[in-house]
Amino acid sequence: MEWLNAIVQGIMLGGLFALFATGLSLAFGVMRFVNLAHGDLAILGAFVAVSVISATGLNPFVSLVIVVPVMLAAGYALQLGAFNFTISPDPLPSILVTFGLGIVIQNVLLETYSADSRGLDVGSIEIESIRVTDAIAIGWIPLITLVVAVTVLGALQLMLSRTSLGRAFRAVSDDPPTARLMGINDRNLYAVAMGIAFATVAVAGVFLGIRQSFGPLDGPAQLLYAFEAVVIGGLGSVWGTLVGGLLLGVAHTVGGQFEVTYGYGSGPLVGHLVFLVVLATKPSGLLGRRAE
Repeated sequence: MEWLNAIVQGIMLGGLFALFATGLSLAFGVMRFVNLAHGDLAILGAFVAVSVISATGLNPFVSLVIVVPVMLAAGYALQLGAFNFTISPDPLPSILVTFGLGIVIQNVLLETYSADSRGLDVGSIEIESIRVTDAIAIGWIPLITLVVAVTVLGALQLMLSRTSLGRAFRAVSDDPPTARLMGINDRNLYAVAMGIAFATVAVAGVFLGIRQSFGPLDGPAQLLYAFEAVVIGGLGSVWGTLVGGLLLGVAHTVGGQFEVTYGYGSGPLVGHLVFLVVLATKPSGLLGRRAE
C-alpha cells in the first residue's frame, strides 16, 4: 500500500512539474526558443505574489488575478524588446541572453527581498486532505494543482487546435518565411506566445509558493524539472508535457519510497535516471514528433 500511495502522490506532484513545463514547452514549440531563465521567472512570479498579497491582503489564489496579467505583459514586452533579436536557427543567442536574464532576476530578488525563504499562506486548506483509504490521502493543494495543470494544458491545446491564433502559432512554428508571406506578423506572434508562457509560469510559481517555501536562488532547480518534463513528454507536445510531468513526479515519489524502505536512493536521482533513459532511447520524447 505504501508503494501505491507513492504513485498517487507522484501523480499529484507531477501536476506541479507539468505546470512548470507548460511555458517552456510553448516557447520551444512555437519559436524553438530555449529559455534558461524559466525557473527564475517562476520564482519571480511567486515573489510578485508576495508583494501583491502584502499590499492588498488578497488570498494567494486571488492574487493570480493581478500576478498573471503583470507577468503576461512582462513576457510580451521582453519578447518584443529583447528576445526577438535572438531568434535564429542557432540556439546559442537565446541561451546566453536568458542565462543572463536569470542571473539578473536572482540578484534583483536578493536585493529586494533578501535571501530569506518565503511562503504563501492559503489557510487550513494547506493541511486538509481527502482520505481515500487508511493508507492513502490526497491533499487538497496537490489535487488543485493537478486540476489547474490539466485545465491550463487543455485550454492551450484547444487554443492551438481550434483558434486562428493557434493556427498562426503552428504556421510560424512549421515555416516562418511562408507564414510571413501569408501576412502573419511573426515577431508580434512570438511576443504573444512568450506572454502566455510567462503567464503560465507565474501560475506555477504561485502554486510552488503555496506548496513549499521558496527563495531567490531556487529558480535553477525548477528549470531542471521543467526541462526534464518537457524532454520526457516530447518537445512541443502539449499533452506530452503533462505525461512527462506525471512520469517525473511518480519517479520522484517512488524513488523517495525506495529510500524509506531500503535506506538508499533518492527521489530526484530516480527522476534524473528516467530522464536519461528516455533521452537515450527516444530522444524525441514519448509523445514528440521525430525530427525529419
